[in-house]
Amino acid sequence: MIHDVVAQLDNLVSTLQTLLYIDVVQPLLFKFGFMGYDEESYDALYWVIIGALEILVTYVVLRPLEALRPIEDWTNRKAVRADVLYTWIAKLGILELGFFFAMQPFFNHLQSLMAIYDIPSIDIDSLWPGVTDHPLVSFTIYLVVLDFAGYWYHRWQHRIGVWWELHAVHHSQQQMSLWSDDRNHLLDDVINSAYFAALSLLIGVQPSQFVVLVAVGNFLQSVQHVNARLPLGWLLERIFVSPAFHRRHHAVGYGHEGTRYGCNFGVLFPWWDMLFRTASWNRTVEPTGIRDQLPPPAGTSRDYGQGLLAQHWYAFVRIVQRLQGRRAYQ
Repeated sequence: MIHDVVAQLDNLVSTLQTLLYIDVVQPLLFKFGFMGYDEESYDALYWVIIGALEILVTYVVLRPLEALRPIEDWTNRKAVRADVLYTWIAKLGILELGFFFAMQPFFNHLQSLMAIYDIPSIDIDSLWPGVTDHPLVSFTIYLVVLDFAGYWYHRWQHRIGVWWELHAVHHSQQQMSLWSDDRNHLLDDVINSAYFAALSLLIGVQPSQFVVLVAVGNFLQSVQHVNARLPLGWLLERIFVSPAFHRRHHAVGYGHEGTRYGCNFGVLFPWWDMLFRTASWNRTVEPTGIRDQLPPPAGTSRDYGQGLLAQHWYAFVRIVQRLQGRRAYQ
């Protein structure tokens, strides 16, 4: 059934892709003399449409919940404006998909060499013929494997000081919302995209499955950051990362400093936090952000920037300060 739904959505996107290309994109390419990029533009349009539809669905589903059941009432939503821009950049999926398809020829060549020299390759679909080659089963396995990798990626972001300065762009948001998930330094996004594209190709993820994996992951992470009370109950909160669980990760003095160097690093599933003892189930609503954003004496009133450009520039400034030994881990 899920396979049929995905096929129908693919047909819908393909239809929109053709219509937009013929009526909008192709005339513009012709007018400005870029017809040499017509094939690439047509292919990229598919992923752009998926990203736009994903943003629309996320907003329609989550924004009413924020209005009806907010965790925090905000009087000023200006702080969210930059996050909306981040979302439009990230949700279009150009980075992830670009790395995936750019790396695909390399991995195909690598697999050919491995076959020539009789080196076994990783092929999850063939682990259990008749079971793991079923689309839903293989998709679930890929999702779990990539989430495990995501847990460690997230811990590294907090543990490695220079990397933290990039990730701090994400944590510096003090008004969490459905848009907050995509608030990331673009350099961090590049590293993230390359990491997961390479891993996906290594374990044999097919292009069609990769698109769905990215879309599902993006939506669930938007849910985690939503400014809405969504109690999942004891059982579901231990199956999926809930907004309350992830908010604890963003809480000042807890998410970065609670369990050695933070807690609740799970991307989609809290299992890894439970396994590696980094889980905190405390549901107390705490202020979010970074300690040194607070006014003295609790912090230093550090400015992490209000706009996208300022946030990116200040991150590089903090990196230089850290390398010069003038900045301690927060």
